[in-house]
Amino acid sequence: MTFKALLVTRNEDGKTSAAVTDLEDNQLPDANVKVAVEYSTVNYKDGLCVGPGGGLVRNYPHVPGIDFAGTVEGSEDEWYKPGDKVVLTGWRVGEAWWGGYSQKASVKGEWLVPLPDGLTTRDAMAIGTAGFTAMLAVMALEDHGLKPENGPVLVTGAAGGVGSVATAILAKLGYEVVGVTGRPETTDYIRGLGADRVIARDEINETVKRPLEAETWAGCVDAVGGAMLARVLGQMKYGSSVAAVGLAGGADLPATVIPFLLRGVNLLGIDSVMKPYDARVRAWNRLATDLPLDKLHEMIQPATLSDLPDLGKAILKGQVKGRVVVDVNA
Repeated sequence: MTFKALLVTRNEDGKTSAAVTDLEDNQLPDANVKVAVEYSTVNYKDGLCVGPGGGLVRNYPHVPGIDFAGTVEGSEDEWYKPGDKVVLTGWRVGEAWWGGYSQKASVKGEWLVPLPDGLTTRDAMAIGTAGFTAMLAVMALEDHGLKPENGPVLVTGAAGGVGSVATAILAKLGYEVVGVTGRPETTDYIRGLGADRVIARDEINETVKRPLEAETWAGCVDAVGGAMLARVLGQMKYGSSVAAVGLAGGADLPATVIPFLLRGVNLLGIDSVMKPYDARVRAWNRLATDLPLDKLHEMIQPATLSDLPDLGKAILKGQVKGRVVVDVNA
C-alpha cells in the first residue's frame, strides 16, 4: 500500500524541491514503532527543511516535519500498542530522520509521549513544538520563583507560535502579560490571547548604552534574541529570569554582564529537542490543564500537505501568525 508524504529532493546542482509524493511502507526508516500520522504543524525549522535545509537535513530525499500526532499502527516497543494515541516533538525527527509531513511515520518508541487526557491529536499539533517550548519556558520561570504577584511578564514575538502559546498560558495562570510585536496588525490577536498590553518592537529593540534601566519585568519569555534580548536584560527586576527560546532577531547578544552581577538576573536556556522523557510528560500534562483550548483554537490556521512549500517560505519571512495545523490526510 502507498501513502502520501511531502518529499524534498536535491538535484546535482544542490537545488532542492518539495512535492507531495506517493511512497511505500518499505521506504520508511527502520524503527520499532509505526504511526498513522493525523496532524503535523509548521515551525521555523520546518521552513528550513522544506527549503534548502539550513544545514539541518543530512540526506536526501527527505520527509520534513519536526513534530506529529497520530495513532500507533504497529509496535515492537513494550510501552506502546496499536491504537495508542501519541505525540512526537524533537529528537531531530524531520531533520536527520524522516518526519511528520507524511501519512505514516516510523520512529523509536523512546521519542514518543502518550497523548495527554483532554487533548485531541489536532489540539496536540496546534500546540506542537512551539507550544511545548512555551510551556517549558513558563515552567522554567516558575521553577526560578516567578509568581503572578511579582509583576508583569514580557513575551517577545508574541504573535508567533511560541509567543502565542506563552501569552495564553501566562494569562490563564493569572499573570499580567505584556506582548511585543513587530506587526501592528496582530495587536488585537495578541490581546485576544489574554495580553494586558501590547507594545511595538521598535520601542524595545534598540541597543542602549546604559547597562541597566528601570526595573520593569518580573519575567520574560524571549523568542527574539539579539539586541532586544540585550535590552530586556537591563530592564529585568532584581532576581528575575528570562527564558530564551529563539533567535528571530539574531544569534548575537550585544549585552554586558552587569544585569547578572548587580541584579542577579537569570538567563535560562530552553531546549525542547533533547528534553528527557519525564520533563516532556510533565510539560504535556501542564499544557492539557493550563492552556485554554478556546484560545488555542483561535490560533489555528488549517493546512494540507500541498500547502507546505508555500508555508515553509512564509514562516522564514515571519509571515505566519499563530499555529498552523496540517491535516496530512486531507
